[in-house]
Amino acid sequence: MIHLRPATPHDLDLLRRWDAAPHIIASKGTEDWGWERELVRRPDWREQLIAEVEESPIGFIQIIDPGREDSHYWGDCPTGLRAIDIWIGEEAYLGQGFGTEMMRLAIDRCFSDPSVDGILIDPMASNARARRFYERLGFRFVENRSFGHDDCAVYRLDRGNWQP
Repeated sequence: MIHLRPATPHDLDLLRRWDAAPHIIASKGTEDWGWERELVRRPDWREQLIAEVEESPIGFIQIIDPGREDSHYWGDCPTGLRAIDIWIGEEAYLGQGFGTEMMRLAIDRCFSDPSVDGILIDPMASNARARRFYERLGFRFVENRSFGHDDCAVYRLDRGNWQP
């Protein structure tokens, strides 16, 4: 069973190690998330969470309100949306269902707010495995889009299509 807890500055070395792992680079690119700065910030439009199994950290989830976040990564967005970033940092935990459980927890967390109508994700366009994963969860392809240097496939899950 997975437990989610807020990410803190104590997770800095862990997140840096995960960022350097080849399977993470393949899934999210080499973008610098500015962990030193971001782990101490607590904006009300974002949650950064560490997923743990038996108190061992295995992955990361970020949930944002894309219409309110300060970098405007998603551009102009209507209200009622959330965007999720997720990865399993510990390679030994891949392929065991933990990603599905993490994603279900994140989706449930988003839709626990009755004002949230939909959730966005943006896997790398070349990451066919991730795209199939999101499609199995009910996400529907919206468009291909470039975010910085990354070519991504934007997907959306509407509240009415989510079956917990």
